[in-house]
Amino acid sequence: MGDPAAVFKAYDIRGRTDLGELDTSLAEAVGAAFARLTGASRIAVGRDCRSSSPDLAGAVAAGITSQGVDVLDVGEVPTDCIYYVSGSRSVPGVMITASHNPPEYNGIKLCREGAAPVGEETGLAEIRAMVERGVPAGPGGGRVEPFDAISGYVDHLLSVVDPDRIGGLRVAADGGNGMAGVAIGRIFERLDAELIGLYLEPDGTFPNHPADPLKPENLRDLIALMEREHPDLGVAFDGDADRAFFVDDRLRPLSGSTTTALIARWFLQRNPGATIVHNLITSRAVPETIRAHGGVPVRTRVGHSFIKKVMAESGALFGGEHSGHYYFAANYRADSGMLAMLVLLQVVSEAGRSLSDLRREVEPYVASGEINFEVADQQATIERVARAFADGEQDRLDGLTVSWPTKWFNLRPSNTEPLLRLNAEASDPDELAELVAEVEAVIREEVR
Repeated sequence: MGDPAAVFKAYDIRGRTDLGELDTSLAEAVGAAFARLTGASRIAVGRDCRSSSPDLAGAVAAGITSQGVDVLDVGEVPTDCIYYVSGSRSVPGVMITASHNPPEYNGIKLCREGAAPVGEETGLAEIRAMVERGVPAGPGGGRVEPFDAISGYVDHLLSVVDPDRIGGLRVAADGGNGMAGVAIGRIFERLDAELIGLYLEPDGTFPNHPADPLKPENLRDLIALMEREHPDLGVAFDGDADRAFFVDDRLRPLSGSTTTALIARWFLQRNPGATIVHNLITSRAVPETIRAHGGVPVRTRVGHSFIKKVMAESGALFGGEHSGHYYFAANYRADSGMLAMLVLLQVVSEAGRSLSDLRREVEPYVASGEINFEVADQQATIERVARAFADGEQDRLDGLTVSWPTKWFNLRPSNTEPLLRLNAEASDPDELAELVAEVEAVIREEVR
């Protein structure tokens, strides 16, 4: 995903960073550098269930305590639980996770106190520089304190919705053997809803399927369960449970844009005139839905550090991305797969209608999904595409976006691979197929 909060893109390159192997020595140095960067007296540290996570978390904690800073050891938790601790306790947070990536990967996510993002311009470059130079020795003496955050985390999530208005639903949930299983059962104990669980036991080998529900093949087991059990909807979580993907009662996955539009509409019904943030490759239906319900849409770059920053600047109540990340002002502007699930359950309960019926109201267009192209020179290819489609309205907020009245596409470079990522949308399947074919032909055109 190229998440800018992953230290040096660690979990995109099988445990390698631009500083070398992501091992305990590097993790310890990052912990020490982060402690110096934040100047905090305490830092929360959590981890996912991968076999390498306990050692890496211990190394980060050793680096933090070497600087005389205490550690709240939160243990195995979803990433958004670390955001909750950071926000509710006003402490920086560290999460050891490789999110949706294979078992042999791992990495580090960071946030400042209040769950504020740490990106290249807000701390990562300084951490890298400290690690490269060698982090100065600290006074030592920091303590590690075990901290059970799950009860407070569950209370917090349920405070954002009205649990009494969620009722009568049967929900199939695939935890992907990731961190969703740590909390989801305790959430459903407090709802008038039935949980039909699948792969809820955390297992860092991910024995059943990769914990990456963005890929359709990883939804097959959930859909098979839904065929047998006939629930009202299904939800699948990625490995660290900060993303959620939904399947309707007719066994059709929802796009991130559809979920964003439905949740945005729910917030606007309660907060007329509110600002809602969306990234630039969500469907046009997202800003159109926001405007139709009296809200103010704000378009931003892809990536959580950008969205959190824009939410803070604009006072937005909610933000959504095509990739299944959903951000809530009431959750310290942090993303949460569990909270997205709870809001969508309340949407369906209050409507008294099926999710397959509700989604039709916010899906007027046809989207390509993300299509990847390997290229030798990302920027040269983007410029060639820009010249070829000069008749469209263009902007460079994130890569290249070209728009016409009934269609658009975005082409942006991967941060970690020699790839260009194409997302396109049009008014009907034929127009979309034609647009994708035209862009692909230019991308693959040899430079003469």
